[in-house]
Amino acid sequence: MANWLFKSEPNCFSFADLEAEPDRTTGWGGVRNFQARNMLRDAVEVGDRVLFYHSNANPPAIAGIAEVVRAGHADPTAFDSEDDHYDPKSDPEKPTWFQVSIRAVKAIDPPLGLPELRTVSALNGMELLRKGSRLSVQPVSDAEWDAVIALTAKKATTSKPKTR
Repeated sequence: MANWLFKSEPNCFSFADLEAEPDRTTGWGGVRNFQARNMLRDAVEVGDRVLFYHSNANPPAIAGIAEVVRAGHADPTAFDSEDDHYDPKSDPEKPTWFQVSIRAVKAIDPPLGLPELRTVSALNGMELLRKGSRLSVQPVSDAEWDAVIALTAKKATTSKPKTR
């Protein structure tokens, strides 16, 4: 089992949108970067864990946890001339673009903002925190995954209102 971080702009598709999908599941399509495509096609597998990251947000943040429920397969948006991600050169018999399917597991509430993630020494090597890193699909090490999960648990206990 591997760990990943998938980026999405929340105004296009948010973690709440994923939770609202039938069976809380969707295809992770529309990726048009060859390096990210190769990971979706060749490396991401059923059962892998995903940190769902809201990019282009204020602040950008890890908003949820998902799991991969279907391995790499042709991205249907590439063949749909009405879709923003249409690629007239992509052939259904020999697709250029791939997607995986993911299912929402749990929202992270409150989300883990990028400024907060930068303060965690265990995440210093995380691809997300590298200067200039823009890749929409990124591997996450087990140690980084564990640090993020520990941070979510810590935030959950400290952000709960106190009762008398």
